[in-house]
Amino acid sequence: MSETQEDARMLTELDEHGVLLVTMNRPKKKNAFDEEQWDSFASTLAAAEKNPQVAVVVLTGAGGNFSSGADLGAFRGGDRPPREDGFASGFFAAEAKILSFSKPLIAAVTGVAVGGGCTIAIASDIVYVGEGLRARLPFANLGLVPEIASSHTLQATIGRQRANELMFSAEWIDAARALEVGMAARVLPDAELLDAALEKAREIAEWPISGLVAIKRTMNQAHQAAIAAALEVEHDEMSKAQGSPENIEAIKAFIEKRKPDFRQFRK
Repeated sequence: MSETQEDARMLTELDEHGVLLVTMNRPKKKNAFDEEQWDSFASTLAAAEKNPQVAVVVLTGAGGNFSSGADLGAFRGGDRPPREDGFASGFFAAEAKILSFSKPLIAAVTGVAVGGGCTIAIASDIVYVGEGLRARLPFANLGLVPEIASSHTLQATIGRQRANELMFSAEWIDAARALEVGMAARVLPDAELLDAALEKAREIAEWPISGLVAIKRTMNQAHQAAIAAALEVEHDEMSKAQGSPENIEAIKAFIEKRKPDFRQFRK
């Protein structure tokens, strides 16, 4: 499963312990997701799930950042041609795969983790963050709604009050705050983070894969109905929000490097 092309969106490296290191690889874009990267992410997880040699996956980002989320500069509006996998886009394929992934998934999060970069971490089984973390759930700031079932998984992880505060305010979250609210299991120096995550993954990988899969299934079972319900309302509300005047203003403000003016819509 090793991937070495320099332009590959996702790099993979499987060690002798059964730990697959997956690196999001668009460092110049802070590993922002375009359609190709969403598809590559989905196919990488699908391959890892089928590979009997993979026991644990560690997910990280190249260039010192985890991911800045969706690449707004690569956004394509309008209808897309039908896909063979039945998903409307690469995002939906990746969303479904991370939420159904059956093996332990550890996120090693350094630098920026924004939007999808943050919700992917929230959907992971264990999250370790570097001291330089700058995370954000910017959906309110973009005139959008949560994604990847984070409207449920964040509440399940840190509680309703704290989740509402982070979602409604779209505030920046540093490493200390992430640990305080329970978004991270551990904070480590940036330079030590990946090695620590891999060490824990190798410790976990000593056990039978069938047992790890069964444990994850039992841990997640209580959340399945809630996740399905969250996805339904997220997809419905996102379809309404995307392309709305507020969303267009947010994207224009991002491109023009200014603060969005949402007060103009309060008439």
